[in-house]
Amino acid sequence: MAAPKSGLGDMADVKEAIKNQGEIVRKLKQEKADPEKISEEVQKLLSLKEQLGDARPQKFQLKTPKGTRDYNPRQMAIREGVFKTIINCFKRHGAETIDTPVFELKETLTGKYGEDAKLIYDLADQGGEILSLRYDLTVPFARYLAMNKINTIKRYHIAKVYRRDNPAMTRGRYREFYQCDFDIAGQYDLMIPDAECVKIVAEILSELNVGDFIIKLNTRLLLDGMFAVCGVPEDKFRTICSAVDKLDKTFWEDVRSEMVDEKGLAPEVADRIGEYVRLNGQLELVDQLMQDEQMMKNKMARQGLEEMKLLLTYCQLFGVLDKVSFDLSLARGLDYYTGVIYEAILTTEKVQSDGGDKNEPVGVGSVAGGGRYDGLVGMFDPKGKKVPCVGVSIGIERLFSIMEAKAEAAEGKVRTTETQVYVASGQKNMLEERMKLCNLLWEGGIKTELSYKKNPKLLNQFQYAEEHGIPFLAIIGEQELKDGVVKVRNTSTREEETFPRDKLLEEIRTRVGPS
Repeated sequence: MAAPKSGLGDMADVKEAIKNQGEIVRKLKQEKADPEKISEEVQKLLSLKEQLGDARPQKFQLKTPKGTRDYNPRQMAIREGVFKTIINCFKRHGAETIDTPVFELKETLTGKYGEDAKLIYDLADQGGEILSLRYDLTVPFARYLAMNKINTIKRYHIAKVYRRDNPAMTRGRYREFYQCDFDIAGQYDLMIPDAECVKIVAEILSELNVGDFIIKLNTRLLLDGMFAVCGVPEDKFRTICSAVDKLDKTFWEDVRSEMVDEKGLAPEVADRIGEYVRLNGQLELVDQLMQDEQMMKNKMARQGLEEMKLLLTYCQLFGVLDKVSFDLSLARGLDYYTGVIYEAILTTEKVQSDGGDKNEPVGVGSVAGGGRYDGLVGMFDPKGKKVPCVGVSIGIERLFSIMEAKAEAAEGKVRTTETQVYVASGQKNMLEERMKLCNLLWEGGIKTELSYKKNPKLLNQFQYAEEHGIPFLAIIGEQELKDGVVKVRNTSTREEETFPRDKLLEEIRTRVGPS
């Protein structure tokens, strides 16, 4: 009885197939092909090796998941500085903070994001509740308000969100990233909270010194009115809005093609939309559109223009009119927006584009966005009770990418710790005394370190303080203990002063300032 053959005929055929498949994998790696394609071909190679009984365990590759990253201490120091600027601004405007779970019931998130819903991460069914990772912080905030029956709050929330997006790491687009949200909930007079949100965006971007920026403004009412005037069927408003939202990423011709070829819009209607979405300006554009008879006949368009005029007037009072642009191409595709929408774009960051001048100023994408969503809370309330809300989300990852690049270009040393004093000694058997002095400084609120070696060399301790930017050393030895004093060395000037031990805390505080 003949022995059973392998699926490829015999072992020689299998070995030849393994050799050929190995060449395919090597070639793909040399060409730096798509990682998913490489992985697919590697799996084919392993399947072939299994037929030989020669499959060895694949070497485990240590890496972060696609669309995520680690942050080293230097990067975290820059990141924390950005967070501090943002939080200080939120607090300056009277916000308090909350937190919500990183995952929500899937039905909480369903129907809130339009075409972006496909980017939601659904968690595997564990035999209980059907859950999804949060896509943003706005929908969880609305759920929080409805669940706790809160009608008025000014809150900020900084936390991670998750999107199954196609990541572009160099441009600050990830699958896991932080959002920094500021929202005002409550029934207030028209456009006052909305204008403060615009002011907050301008303050943060100015304080971070990330370059020139513009905050684009529009309103959903005006967009819907414009669509109606142009002849868009009402049931296509949201899907056409999603197409218009892509104008900041692609050309009008591509957006028009999507409207006509994919979404079934009449070509002449798309062309009329094209005439409007090319317009941008400030109060003069509002006045121009108010002379448009077709626009003024439409109730939504008329109301949207009146709101925009009021918003721009308030922006002028808040001193940010020079930072804003009324832009009819701004759409923001999320379904829950009902009124004003805005998006901040950097305009002067130097980015080399294919075939372009590397020094040419170009827009680099959104760094903040938001708007009014008066109906979202009511979607969660059993009685449909609405709580008007307006808010903004700061694109921290994009801003962090820019700040990190600036720090690299400056080639300056970034401190990764806040240590103020390093306790040192040049003599042996002083570990216990160093520990006592460290404890004295810690209990006095001074950020302090010491060497973890019993008898470290004094030069090594000096070098540690210099390398880590620690401004002062507190030095003790047998003579200092006998005299009841501590020697304080300034790391940068290398000047030394001696102080009584009971005056040390006071002297250190005067030099380092408040912790």
